[in-house]
Amino acid sequence: MTFLVETRGMSERALQIAARVEHFVRGTVVPYEKDPRRTPHGPSENLVLALKAEARAAGVLTPHILSDGHHLSHRETACVLISSGLSPLGPIACNVSAPDEGNMYLLGQVASPQLKARFLEPMIRGEMRSAFFMTEPAEDGGAGSDPSMMKTNCRLEGNHWVINGRKTYITGAEGAGMGIIMAKSEDGACMFLVDLPNPAVRIERVMDTLDSSMPGGHAVVSIENLRVPADAMLGQSGEGFRYAQVRLSPARLTHCMRWLGAAIRANEIASEYANRRVAFGKPLIDHEGVGFMLADNLIDLRQAELMIYWCADILDGGVLGTAESSIAKVAVSEALMRVADRCIQVMGGQGVTGDTIVEQVFREIRAFRIYDGPTEVHKWSLAKKIRRDWKKANEA
Repeated sequence: MTFLVETRGMSERALQIAARVEHFVRGTVVPYEKDPRRTPHGPSENLVLALKAEARAAGVLTPHILSDGHHLSHRETACVLISSGLSPLGPIACNVSAPDEGNMYLLGQVASPQLKARFLEPMIRGEMRSAFFMTEPAEDGGAGSDPSMMKTNCRLEGNHWVINGRKTYITGAEGAGMGIIMAKSEDGACMFLVDLPNPAVRIERVMDTLDSSMPGGHAVVSIENLRVPADAMLGQSGEGFRYAQVRLSPARLTHCMRWLGAAIRANEIASEYANRRVAFGKPLIDHEGVGFMLADNLIDLRQAELMIYWCADILDGGVLGTAESSIAKVAVSEALMRVADRCIQVMGGQGVTGDTIVEQVFREIRAFRIYDGPTEVHKWSLAKKIRRDWKKANEA
C-alpha cells in the first residue's frame, strides 16, 4: 500500500488482499465519486448495488472475512480497511462500511448457527444491509453516550418479546434488511435480531446531517409493539451490554482505519495541488506556510496509523481493549481532523468545492469525532480509569 508503516508483523495474505483492494478502489471506485446517484443522505440503493457488483466481480467483496468464514486478525483487517477508505465509496463497495462491518463482527462472535445462517451469511455476500438500534432521542431522556439511560423496553409474552421505544441516529435504517435492536428488560439490557422492514419499526424521518457517506443516512425510528421470537435474542435477557462490548472496541477501531484511508487520499490531493499550483513566483509547496502544513499532515498520518496498529495488536491479544480503543479513537479522530482541515487550507478556494473529495472528507471526519463516542466522553472515561487505577494501587 502507498502508506503502510508496519509491514514486519503483517501476513502476506493481508498485504495481498490490501493491494487488491487499493487497486480496485483507485481504479474502479474513484470514478463513481462523481456519480449522480449520490444523495444528501448517502449513496442511493442503486449506486450501492452497482458498487458491490463491481467488488464482487473484482474478488474484493467483504475481503476481511475469508471464504471459510474466518475473520482476519485486527492487524490484518487494519491493512485492508485502510485501503478501502481511499475513497468515501470504497468501504461501501467492499462491504466493510459501518454499521455492517461491526454487525458482522458481532454476529460472527456470538450468534447461534441458526442466526448466522439467517442474518450473517447474506450480509457477508453483500445481499443485505443492516442497522444497529441503540441511541435514543435526547428529548425523550434516552440513551446516548450513557447507555444506562436506555428507555426502549421489552417484556416477555409467551415465546415472544414485545419491544417499545424510540431510537435516533440509526445509520442505514432506511433500506436495511435486518436490525440489531437494544432494549431493556427487568434483567437489564437485551439485544435482538429483527427482520426489516417491519410495520412495527417505523422511520419517522431521515435527518439532514453533516456527513453523507452512509447508505440510508441516519434515521429517527419508532418501535411500537414489535414482537420478536425469543430465539432471536442474542444470549440471555440482561446480557445486552456484554455483547455490545464485544462489538464496541473493534467497531471504534475500524472507523479509524477507514477514515485514515480517506485522510491519506485527501492529503495526496492537497500535496498534488501544492506541487502544481504556482503563486508568488514558485510552487505553493515551496512556501513554508504551505509546506509546513503538509509536513504536519505527514506526522499526524503516521502517528494515526501506528496508533491503529498498536490498538489492533492489543485486541489480537485477546484483551477487550475498552481503554485502548478509546485512546485510539480520540487520537486518530483528532489527528485526522487536523489533516483534513489543513488539506482544505492548502487548496484554498478549491478545497471548499465539490471538485475533489477533500471537502467531503473534512465533513465526514468532523462527524467521526462524535460517532462511536465524542472525544470528551472518551477522555472522561479514561480519567475515571486513571482514578480507579490510582485507588487500586494505593489500597494495596
